[in-house]
Amino acid sequence: MDQAETVRTPSSWVVVGLDNGGTCNNATVLDATGQFLVSDLVENPSRVLEGPESAVEALAEAFGNILELTRTPLSLVRAVGLDTPGPASAHGVISSKGATNFNQVSWHGFDIRGALETRLGLPVVYNNDGNAAALYAHHQHFGAEAAASSSVSAIVGTGLGGGVVEAGHVVRGAAGMAGELGHVQIPLHGVLEEGQPVPMCNCGFAGDVESIASLTGIKNNLLPYWLTRFPDHPLAAEPIPQAAKALRGYGEKEDPMALAVFGQQAKAIGKLFTIAANFTDPSAYFLGGGVVEAAPHFRQWFLNSVRESTDLRDEQKAVATFALVPDRDMAGARGAAVAALKSVTPL
Repeated sequence: MDQAETVRTPSSWVVVGLDNGGTCNNATVLDATGQFLVSDLVENPSRVLEGPESAVEALAEAFGNILELTRTPLSLVRAVGLDTPGPASAHGVISSKGATNFNQVSWHGFDIRGALETRLGLPVVYNNDGNAAALYAHHQHFGAEAAASSSVSAIVGTGLGGGVVEAGHVVRGAAGMAGELGHVQIPLHGVLEEGQPVPMCNCGFAGDVESIASLTGIKNNLLPYWLTRFPDHPLAAEPIPQAAKALRGYGEKEDPMALAVFGQQAKAIGKLFTIAANFTDPSAYFLGGGVVEAAPHFRQWFLNSVRESTDLRDEQKAVATFALVPDRDMAGARGAAVAALKSVTPL
């Protein structure tokens, strides 16, 4: 990248955002004026498969690298925002049952927020990755009106993450599990074809949103069914995991089977947003994840399909916005930084 164009030096004190993923960490810096100092991904290997000690050290490396890149003195850093995949508590303790990215026993019940705070010697504010992306989408969309607005976000990836933001703040819940929108069970009428098996989620639920609107849902549930309807499709010759990953490329080319699969995903998210409309009546509905990283015409079609599948009252239609989560892969780190900034300058 051209660092002269995409990297700035701080004009004030700052916070750092660290987005931890299964493969890479992404880092950013946000200064007190609300300016991000980098406009591109700044990544390093996350090393989560090597266990907690290596992963925390990799996060510390990401922290050091982003300060060096932006020429930010350590003395200017007031807090660090961290996000990871869930499930985890509101304070960053990984679930005692582990998670997709934290599957070794050494991760079960590990306090990743506390460990990073000890390693860096700075306050660390934690969110799961869905909440971080939701928070960034909310503040980027509403700007100065963020504190007076509410939103719900669905983040489609390997699973389905999400977040609920009320008055500019992430709704965490008593155990930190609020906003786990992927595991909301939805009515399947109008989503599934006649005779299509009820999708099962890895969590054990039948017919929750993640069982349909996720890469895992495509692999385990949707694609095996639709290949019986399109037996001559080129993907029928591929192993299901590879075929599931390749499906979005076919969707971008308006392939009928791919559009049928993604159409069901859009309907499922529409059912989820319909439920959200009756719980929180948000000002905005945001959609993020892999579909946002697709070709512009495809992601607009998907967003339009979600909007059409969301059953709102006329009064709600008049005031609600549907939008894509901005800045794609950077949303997690940026949302983590926004959370850190809010922690030292509370609204």
